[in-house]
Amino acid sequence: MEHSKPISSHTVLPIGVAESGLTHSSSALPEIASRYQLARDAGVFDFVNRSPPDAEFRAVLHAVESTGMPVLAGTFIYTAGRDEPLFERNIIKGRLLGSTLHDVQLATHHADGHPLSDDEVADWYLRCHDFAGRHEITVGFEVHVNTWTEHFGRVSAVAQRVAQRGVAFGLTFDPSHVIFKIDNPAELKIQNLGEDVAAGRVVIDPRVPGNILHEWINAGYVVHCHARAAVPGNPVNIWASHPDGSHGRGIQYPLIKPGADEWHSPWEPDRLTAWKDAIRYLLTRHASRADSRLRAVTCEFIPAIDYGGGARYSILAQNIACANWLRGEISMLATDSSK
Repeated sequence: MEHSKPISSHTVLPIGVAESGLTHSSSALPEIASRYQLARDAGVFDFVNRSPPDAEFRAVLHAVESTGMPVLAGTFIYTAGRDEPLFERNIIKGRLLGSTLHDVQLATHHADGHPLSDDEVADWYLRCHDFAGRHEITVGFEVHVNTWTEHFGRVSAVAQRVAQRGVAFGLTFDPSHVIFKIDNPAELKIQNLGEDVAAGRVVIDPRVPGNILHEWINAGYVVHCHARAAVPGNPVNIWASHPDGSHGRGIQYPLIKPGADEWHSPWEPDRLTAWKDAIRYLLTRHASRADSRLRAVTCEFIPAIDYGGGARYSILAQNIACANWLRGEISMLATDSSK
């Protein structure tokens, strides 16, 4: 069944789901085959987003073959100076699974402990781009916590260095990692981002002119989008804790209303405006630009500690709602463009 609808004459935009989001309970992930069955039976997903470890590769390959749900994209976190072979192995496995996209979460620090410079990040990007390209996979460096991109002002600086080497920078756009830092003093302290925000050098609110989300989209960096709702000052996840006892950072906000006692905080749908505006801006640009590089959107409500760990609402139901919302937005853009 083909679910995606073209939002312009030049493309069809597949909508997928993170494999870890294929669960109703944050505490009991189904076994691999059942996850892909859930993805197929939902009827709204075109693919699954996953980079399986070696021990799970055969099970994932079998699930893909038995359900017809392709693994269009992979995602993994890497440390420079240690994980170069791991990246290459993941690309090869991804190609065997049918992937055409790979999201790279590159840690802030090198394996020897020093923080990566913009030049070092650019070098790593070019290495990834060249190797993945030989396997017909497009790389997107992901906007993500605990990586070099957590200071959002660095993204364009690295992209410019990559462009100077004759290569277009690819970004995996996840506005939740930006939105949750708005009006969030504790989060703004990380990598001293708050200093640049206060001085107006980095604008993180998509409702404010000159913001970095629009900057990345307008520059044409975005090759993949992860769609998981978050709100300004997103409440920390008090229902899940890290080994050191700290609560989850809170980078996930329910898109549809949780039932009674299914979430730890009041649900206020009006707070979702900033996140929805960022996604709509991306979709609108994609619909209106024949040179858009956006290849797919992955719904990424997940049960990890910093996200939906401990939640009593259905993670899968939130992902299904996200896919339906995306399809509604895409359909409206298609209708508007045909008038």
